[in-house]
Amino acid sequence: MSDFKILTTEIRKGIAIVVINRPEALNALNTLFFEEMDLLIAQLAQDQSIRVMILTGEGKAFVAGADIAEMVDKNADEGSAFGSRGQHTFRSLELLPFPVIAAINGFALGGGLELAMACDIRIASAKAKFGQPEVNLGLTPGFAGTQRLPRLVGLGNALYLLTSAEMIDASTALRMGLIQQIIEPDHLLDEAFKLAETIAKKGPQAVRKVKMLTRKALETDLETGSELEADHFGSLFGKNTEGHEGMKAFLEKRKPNW
Repeated sequence: MSDFKILTTEIRKGIAIVVINRPEALNALNTLFFEEMDLLIAQLAQDQSIRVMILTGEGKAFVAGADIAEMVDKNADEGSAFGSRGQHTFRSLELLPFPVIAAINGFALGGGLELAMACDIRIASAKAKFGQPEVNLGLTPGFAGTQRLPRLVGLGNALYLLTSAEMIDASTALRMGLIQQIIEPDHLLDEAFKLAETIAKKGPQAVRKVKMLTRKALETDLETGSELEADHFGSLFGKNTEGHEGMKAFLEKRKPNW
């Protein structure tokens, strides 16, 4: 991996653990973060040994938002470009071929919540806090928060969070469907790794296809998506395929050899 200033990366058992390490600024997102994340995503996407990625933050924040100190003097064109930059990075994260787990250790606000929403699965510390406070600053979300949030929690919940700028706790986020699990703070990374290990033991091509097909379901009609599913389902049949090995292992009462 490249030598980054903000991101630290460790790979264990095919699982990439990525930490946003700018705690003095509550891991606020700046241009350097986007540059490093773009490069890291490009590197990980080419690594066939990676089965799952975990993304978390150092200190008391996952990410407390975009870096307002960098944003304050931008003009309209520069502001749009900064938003587009973040959207590109988050979309690239979303399109990684393997599942990405956000281990939300603290504040996930503004751009931080938008980053978490670009991940596939979100588990959170019991101390985590969530919100889209942009309207407090006279701004809208810029990194596709208005697009992903209603897809995850529904229109009413999304507009409640976006227009009130209310900060919610982990229990409320779980009830809304924003996160999938609440973990005691001291065990967050351990539980995230256990989940990643569980996923990593499954058929690697099947997991990648499931991620792609499920995300396509949000972007296409039922008939088109179902046809695509049938094609990929069939691609795992036949001699020397992952599906054939998995079914043989089941019948022979052994673990599959992926």
